[in-house]
Amino acid sequence: MKYNPLGRTGLLVSELCLGTMTFGGQGGIWEQIGGLAQESADGLVRAALDAGINFIDTANVYSTGLSEQITGQALRNLGVARDDVVVATKVLGPMGDGPNARGASRAHIIAQCHASLKRLQLDHIDLYQIHGVDPLTPIEETMEALDTLVRSGAVRYVGVSNWAAWQISKALGIAERRNLAMIRSLQAYYTIAGRDLEREIAPMLAEEQVGLMVWSPLAGGLLSGKYHRDGSSVSGDGRRASFDFPPVNRDRAFAVIDAMRPIAEAHGRSVAQIAIAWLLHREVVTSVIIGAKRPDQLQDNIAATTVTLSPEDLATLNAVSALPPEYPGWMIERQSGYRAGAKAGELPKTS
Repeated sequence: MKYNPLGRTGLLVSELCLGTMTFGGQGGIWEQIGGLAQESADGLVRAALDAGINFIDTANVYSTGLSEQITGQALRNLGVARDDVVVATKVLGPMGDGPNARGASRAHIIAQCHASLKRLQLDHIDLYQIHGVDPLTPIEETMEALDTLVRSGAVRYVGVSNWAAWQISKALGIAERRNLAMIRSLQAYYTIAGRDLEREIAPMLAEEQVGLMVWSPLAGGLLSGKYHRDGSSVSGDGRRASFDFPPVNRDRAFAVIDAMRPIAEAHGRSVAQIAIAWLLHREVVTSVIIGAKRPDQLQDNIAATTVTLSPEDLATLNAVSALPPEYPGWMIERQSGYRAGAKAGELPKTS
């Protein structure tokens, strides 16, 4: 297991992060995603820690707080030392029926942070993330609320999830001008079959030294290799049978799966491991979030850390999954050589 700095910080997190969406399974979509009770969750957390994973991600909205509760109890049941684990959680989604029981306002962020601490049975949260975009609350208010939590000691670092590149850049500018806690990570969807993040977000992350946590690395199980092109599962079950998310270009996804199968066979690995390994080979990726309902699923995902893809493997996978050209990307690429030779004392000819 490798450990990477979380963005521009000294905090080291494992290249895999244990996601806890499958803990609880209470209400709405959470019943379809997973319904692990305490004992089963304890087993997954133990297996993850034994494999070297020191990073756990949850959210207050997962099963309306039950996932946080189970996660915190698992750490206590297993006797995990506080300094041995990095705990991340998120805030934004509805936690009640009232109009103010959701969003990224100062009131909701601070109230929910303390509620999450109580459920997790912790004295501080290592990474507190805004779980999406709140179109009503000014980014200034959100950043000031997060800074309040950091200065109080309730939170160590702050991040966001599912934000656009311009929103993160704006938040970073606000934080720098006002001397507020800086955004240190983005949690975003990124897979070999869904590389849209590479257009605007990835270059921004690299430039600003913001870490990237990847959610749904198997595209909701689609890249596990157990689905047919018509969407049916080889085994007759699977999350996508009842919860078809995230959206995927299926033609591209199955072209990628067809390319991964021979590579998986050559390495003696599963298709899922190749999909995760591809992400682990991307420089912009800090940690890949993996979730599971069963220990064998977790172990299969963890084994992806031992897969070394050859330059030929990567060239094949990169080619089949490449994004179609889109403006302004193709224009930027066209113009990128205008001053490329300046440092060497040469400039490319224009004719």
